[in-house]
Amino acid sequence: MTPSPASSGPGAPGLDIPAVTVTPGGTATTGLTVRNDSDIVEAYSLEVVGDCASWTTVEPARVSLYPGTSETVTIRLDPPRSPDIRAGEMPLAIRVLPTEHPEAVRVPETTVHVEEFHELRTEVRPRRRRGWLRGRYRLAVRNEGNTPVQAGFTPGQAGEELAFAFSPAGPKLEPGESAEVGLRVRTGKPVWFGAPVVWPFTLTTAETGDQDEARTDDSTVQPVLDAEFVQIPVFPKWLIAVLAALLALLIAWFALVRPAVRSAAKEAADEVVQLRPTPPGEQGGEGETPGSGPGGASPSPTGPGSGQGQGPGEGGDGTAGTGGQQSSATIDLKTSSGQTKTGTYKVPEKSVFGVTDIVVANFQGDEGVMTISFGDRKITTIALETFRNQDYHWVTPIKIPANDTVTIDVTCSEPGTPATGRKAQGCHEVLNVSGELIRTEQ
Repeated sequence: MTPSPASSGPGAPGLDIPAVTVTPGGTATTGLTVRNDSDIVEAYSLEVVGDCASWTTVEPARVSLYPGTSETVTIRLDPPRSPDIRAGEMPLAIRVLPTEHPEAVRVPETTVHVEEFHELRTEVRPRRRRGWLRGRYRLAVRNEGNTPVQAGFTPGQAGEELAFAFSPAGPKLEPGESAEVGLRVRTGKPVWFGAPVVWPFTLTTAETGDQDEARTDDSTVQPVLDAEFVQIPVFPKWLIAVLAALLALLIAWFALVRPAVRSAAKEAADEVVQLRPTPPGEQGGEGETPGSGPGGASPSPTGPGSGQGQGPGEGGDGTAGTGGQQSSATIDLKTSSGQTKTGTYKVPEKSVFGVTDIVVANFQGDEGVMTISFGDRKITTIALETFRNQDYHWVTPIKIPANDTVTIDVTCSEPGTPATGRKAQGCHEVLNVSGELIRTEQ
């Protein structure tokens, strides 16, 4: 640009600066003519002052002029492309300081018109979300231009399966200001089974005008951002396999295992509760006093001189008896949860009970402790959860005198579940004791 010279008074340079227009990120130049109207050789120092000083230079920064001569210096403006350089008019001043006459300093001014530029920077975080129906994203928007703008967002998707919602929808940003916008993406219907479904979509950021119409100039349109929403199924594949396996096990239980367990438990309970029958060879056999056993209808008298019946008819203490017969007794005991209860069988008077066998039944699968005693002798203590049916046998009978008892003490910790499949209200144990019941004489 060519400056138009202006006259000045004696001893001072002639100065003039034309107005200039510049775009941030670009370069503009103008000129300043310095004329020496004094009668001596003068040197002039030139310095930029004001808001434009950081990005304005003068070339050369010092000139020397003979009287009546002039020189034009170049003023170079290089504003950076930054939101700090606001659009509009800015003053520009050059201070011209004479070396010999510093009191004649002059500060010519002009106006610099800074043009607008628009730039929006947007990031989406995260780029990939997983969910059943919806996903949430964050948009970081920054105004890198030098003029206030209102940002708008345009989503894009190949189909119509996704719905988009922005909060806030159109933030207003000053130069250099940032804002965070929430984005919610939602699908219309869930995926119940199968593989995850990937929904890709795009986002475009642009400046909107007063009528919310998107501007189409390249300086305001942000490059398209890519993101995706991964819709996961409500029921994963492995859950279907587990449900199928459980269904197969349930069918097998009701069809095969449960009837067999119920039948076995019923047979075991019936075997324990049923009285043990007397072996056929023991009644009226050798060694038994004729007529002493049940069914012994023989009219032959028995007495001390008889050679038969003395062996098996003797009592446990050597007392002569009237003979013995196989006998059994059952103790059926029910105990409430958390309690201890006792069941007994008392040996009849004038008798000795020679115990050879006991059978214990825990057909419900109860948990707790059972103690078995013959009179004052403790025979055994058993944890109920360790067995369902248990039997004990002795070659030499354990003899219990008259009026003594066979006793079971049961402490019920937890009732079990019988073959019916319904949990019992209390513990239920059965003890069957069998052996030879011998009548003794006075």
